[in-house]
Amino acid sequence: MATIHFYEKPGCGNNTKQKVWLAASGHTVLAKNLLAEKWTAERLRAFFGDLPVAQWFNPAAPRVKSGEVNPAAFGETEALNMMLADPLLIRRPLMEADGVFRVGFDTDAINAWIGLADTLPKSEKPDSACHRTEPCPAPESVA
Repeated sequence: MATIHFYEKPGCGNNTKQKVWLAASGHTVLAKNLLAEKWTAERLRAFFGDLPVAQWFNPAAPRVKSGEVNPAAFGETEALNMMLADPLLIRRPLMEADGVFRVGFDTDAINAWIGLADTLPKSEKPDSACHRTEPCPAPESVA
């Protein structure tokens, strides 16, 4: 089983379900606050692999949902700089295990990568994306 560094937004219900599923699958989950992490462009870039830049963005981020930020309009450098300035723009979760970096919670890809147990009831399984219509609660602290 894997030890997963799991970068999340504290208080995100979907991230909580994702961590529970990983743990129920026998993995050790080391949860970290994505908003408080000291990111560099190089370190953050590793999580996105060969995904198109638009898929690096959190579609549920307030600035994306409002139309202020159009993820398809940016190149790599500009997107990374925006994310360093506003970590809410980063698609989550970010996960790292044994030197492999992933973004988002694509259940098929994660199952192929490290394995997911099929023992959770459907109601407890996370969605692959956030579908909230209202903002998540603000984290208690980002320090």
